[in-house]
Amino acid sequence: MSASTTVLPGRSLLRLGPVAVRVRRRPVLVATALLLLLAAAMVLSLCLGTPYVAPADVLRALSGAGTPYDLVVLDLRLPRAVLAALAGAAFGVAGTLIQSVARNPLASPDVIGVTQGAGLAATVALTGGAAAILVAPAALLGGLLAAVLVFALGARHGLAAQRFVLAGVAMAFAFRALTEVVMLAADPIDGLRAQVWLIGTLAGKGWTEAAWIAATLAVLLPVLLWAGWALHSAALDDDTARSIGLRPVARRIGLAGTGVLVAATVTAQVGAVDFVALVAPQVARRLVRAERPPLLCAALLGALLLVLADLAGRRLLAPTQLPAGVLTAAIGGPYLMFLLLRTRGRRS
Repeated sequence: MSASTTVLPGRSLLRLGPVAVRVRRRPVLVATALLLLLAAAMVLSLCLGTPYVAPADVLRALSGAGTPYDLVVLDLRLPRAVLAALAGAAFGVAGTLIQSVARNPLASPDVIGVTQGAGLAATVALTGGAAAILVAPAALLGGLLAAVLVFALGARHGLAAQRFVLAGVAMAFAFRALTEVVMLAADPIDGLRAQVWLIGTLAGKGWTEAAWIAATLAVLLPVLLWAGWALHSAALDDDTARSIGLRPVARRIGLAGTGVLVAATVTAQVGAVDFVALVAPQVARRLVRAERPPLLCAALLGALLLVLADLAGRRLLAPTQLPAGVLTAAIGGPYLMFLLLRTRGRRS
């Protein structure tokens, strides 16, 4: 076999006519497994509830065969399950891009201030008597303005990773404090509505919010395809990147800007659902055994996490519903403690 067609260990050679592409087998297997688990989780989400719907009836309803449960499956449960999958995937994408730029596994939209900026704007809208239809646009604008401030503070030295994260953390604390001030001065009922939004919930939401997230991901698809390729060089230092003809600062700004836009959009639609964007990229990276978080696997894992979190929130204390953000935060704390103990054990 000639050198040009040598296949490295763990890779397969995919031929498309005259074009041959080397593909790593493990990411493909992990992505396939996550996709199957996501499909199973969504079917389970459509089954469980009052009334219980058998999986066969769910599949018949989805195929359009017609069942007595069409209203329950297609109108009541399916929009929320689709929204959870799209929102989780978007959080996974946003977390991957931001962590790759920051070169920090703890960097995510809820750490660098994007979520807090969206939360502040949403809180002002909810407590200021704004129409419900204006809450999501206000949150989107708040998240983007927060990102602009973080970029302004962090880009003075070419968007250095450490400075970018520190600027984001500082803005996150500032926005969180302002949010508390607004809530304390608000009417108690409006403050409670804002608190539910800040926790993050999918209750009462469906196709409209899912359409906004899907449209954003569709419009950004060419950029996301570029980002998947650009992430391969995100960990290079500036001198090495320039020596092979890359523009590292412009690339980091493009990756971070895309991640921020996705994060702000999904947060505006479902609220401040923490932890998904933080953990999905790192768990996906460990499953794939790669040096950087894989974009597709992180998106699938984020979708799976949020679908399961929303399902648990609906059923654990039924008929009372827990916001999905409560479940993701409850998982996030032990996960971070596990990472801390694991890192400490390796250094000792």
